[in-house]
Amino acid sequence: MGCPGNATVPCGFVLQGFSEFPHLRPALFLLLLAGHLATLGGNLLILVAVARVPSRPPMLLFLCQLSAIELCYTLVVVPRSLADLAAPGGDRGRPISFLGCAVQMQLFVALGGAECFLLAAMAYDRYVAICRPLRYAALVTPGLCARLALACCLGGLTVSVGLTAAVFRLPFCSPRLLVHFFCDITALLHLACTRGYADELPLLGACLALLLLPAALILASYCAVAAALRRLRSPGGRRKAASTCASHLAVTFLHYGCATFMYVRPKASYSPRRDRALALVYTNATPLLYPLIYSLRNCEVTAAVRRVLGRGPGAGSESA
Repeated sequence: MGCPGNATVPCGFVLQGFSEFPHLRPALFLLLLAGHLATLGGNLLILVAVARVPSRPPMLLFLCQLSAIELCYTLVVVPRSLADLAAPGGDRGRPISFLGCAVQMQLFVALGGAECFLLAAMAYDRYVAICRPLRYAALVTPGLCARLALACCLGGLTVSVGLTAAVFRLPFCSPRLLVHFFCDITALLHLACTRGYADELPLLGACLALLLLPAALILASYCAVAAALRRLRSPGGRRKAASTCASHLAVTFLHYGCATFMYVRPKASYSPRRDRALALVYTNATPLLYPLIYSLRNCEVTAAVRRVLGRGPGAGSESA
């Protein structure tokens, strides 16, 4: 499957997946299938539940976009992985075309980047809700939410196109065996024949745009929130205000923790098999945990989900 020498012609790659563990493949297939179905069901339930809320506050609109991103995110990676695990004769991996690999990586980065920007937009929403509650309705309007949602998607798409173009211009060594179950950036960089620091610059630039910049905005928002909470004299009011940020903070730490550990490090520290195991967790576990975190920590979402399931009458009164 590999190209002769160091050629860069688009002859494709081979995804090794978990082909070296044939005895584990049936159990891994069932585990991934169960997690995938639960992720699809959980995020679809959030979307349907929020859509049925009569008056949706901005945070719930952002939550809808987050669930939609997670749906697409898992669909980019997991179905292909399931098909490879179920395919007979996959002991040496499964081929994927050059274009198919580029498209998968581009979509993966675009969705992950859109989520980074969206978490920053949600932090701004919490900042306004707690620091400027009297002006919340005037500042965080449905029009602003729509513009922020579009900006998040366009930002992730722009960075992903640039990063994908830079990565797929590199010369890849033969055999083009990716020790991974999808076309991840670190696995592709590990295959690059060149060994200079210039190879890492596109990834470092993407990390700066998608991780460090939104993280700085989130940190600034929560520093202002923390200062506002300290000025509250009522402990009950302080706890209630802090609880409105709990679910967003949990998702933010989970997302940025995984992404930072995976991508903000030098190329010399890449370990294909370790990275593959970690990627198996963050591409399957985190999209499943997000709807659980929000539905457990948010009275309004919980009430909406109960209405969809036919187990409760009204919505809660607490914002996201």
